[in-house]
Amino acid sequence: MIVRSFKDIEGTDRHVKAASGTWESKRIVLAKEKVGFSLHETVLYAGTETSMWYANHIEAVLCVEGEAELTDDETGEKHWITPGTMYLLDGHERHTMRPKTDFRCVCVFNPPVTGREDHDENGVYPLLTEPEEV
Repeated sequence: MIVRSFKDIEGTDRHVKAASGTWESKRIVLAKEKVGFSLHETVLYAGTETSMWYANHIEAVLCVEGEAELTDDETGEKHWITPGTMYLLDGHERHTMRPKTDFRCVCVFNPPVTGREDHDENGVYPLLTEPEEV
């Protein structure tokens, strides 16, 4: 059993701040736990814009605080995301988030991330793996 709090991971390598300066993420469950998914609390900052494309992952996102506009960059369709709203990127959709306020969400990734990922120039997380233990 693993018991861990967000407070436990503040300031550690599990507390990732994007090079873009538009978000930070506390990665509470990672690939090294070997449970088949990763779990994060992410905050996207008010007034920013982040374009993403999880070409290598499926992501489910549950908003717990704040408001943001989610745009499906492939169709142009827009959605207003507020607390209690979930979106699932089950088709690897390219998308853009525009938070009106600081936007706090809980995210689940499959396959799990290692904690070292940041979006590349295309908004993609590379598919990183943990080294096998011998």
